[in-house]
Amino acid sequence: MGKVSVAEIKDLMKATGVGMMDCKKALEEADGDTDKAVVILREKGLATQAKKSGRVAAEGIVTSVVEGNVGAVVEVNIETDFAANNDEFKAFVAAVAKTVIEKDPADIDALKACTISGGDKTVEEALQDLFIKIRENMVIRRFRRLEGVLVPYVHGGGSIGVMVKLDTDLDADKVFEVGKDCALQVAAMNPAYLNKESVPDSALEEEKKIMLAQMADDPKMANKPEQVKVKIVEGKIGKFYSENCLLEQAFVKDDKVSVGKHVDAVAKELGGSIKVVDYVRFERGEGVEKKEDNFADEVASMIK
Repeated sequence: MGKVSVAEIKDLMKATGVGMMDCKKALEEADGDTDKAVVILREKGLATQAKKSGRVAAEGIVTSVVEGNVGAVVEVNIETDFAANNDEFKAFVAAVAKTVIEKDPADIDALKACTISGGDKTVEEALQDLFIKIRENMVIRRFRRLEGVLVPYVHGGGSIGVMVKLDTDLDADKVFEVGKDCALQVAAMNPAYLNKESVPDSALEEEKKIMLAQMADDPKMANKPEQVKVKIVEGKIGKFYSENCLLEQAFVKDDKVSVGKHVDAVAKELGGSIKVVDYVRFERGEGVEKKEDNFADEVASMIK
């Protein structure tokens, strides 16, 4: 294998859209012959993957898995819901989640460099192997790893993944049901914050500004005394908490009590202490803009 220059690597990256290390390896394998290197990359499926990388991967699977006292919530995206139902893709997502649990990677790049759980290749290599079979762009988008007393929940076959972390002096199996209740609440109501204390002061100040501005524009409210307006804002902030904080929200199974009160009641009934201390909620594709392809434009571009 001959030594390759940085300029050669850059040229191959530009020509194929493939990452630096893969281009370097291909050039070394091809003894510096760029054309051969392109063929090697195409044979491995990497060059095709790069050409497809502009296609948005907004479908896929969110999974939530717990093993012992360690859990992971992972989102892996793919282009179509049809491909997301492929058994090999599902197995890959499950293996990625298990890798997160076992290896505790710092970020996505570190995760890709890990040896995948149950295999002898890295997560990145396993992803490329799967691409060659499925031929759809795939993205390991995000993950969170938690430790402690954990309750997972997956909704809609992988459309939403939730994990709730509890602090308790009771056995994990005794608190599973109340943890599941909280996970269902998180999935359904998508709270922005855990409790009142976790709401940043900046968010509260912004809400108060909005409320005061709304009153200033309301002829019925504009002339009311300042102390009356302050009282009204305090009442509205209470509503803000009940809509946006998990433990303040009305419990979906019994809206006469808050989630926090429900958890306290279960703890009392079981003769112990239960506190919800953290949660994760990933919704598949949230924040990803789906690309609307114009078929006529696509055909025209192919003819050109």
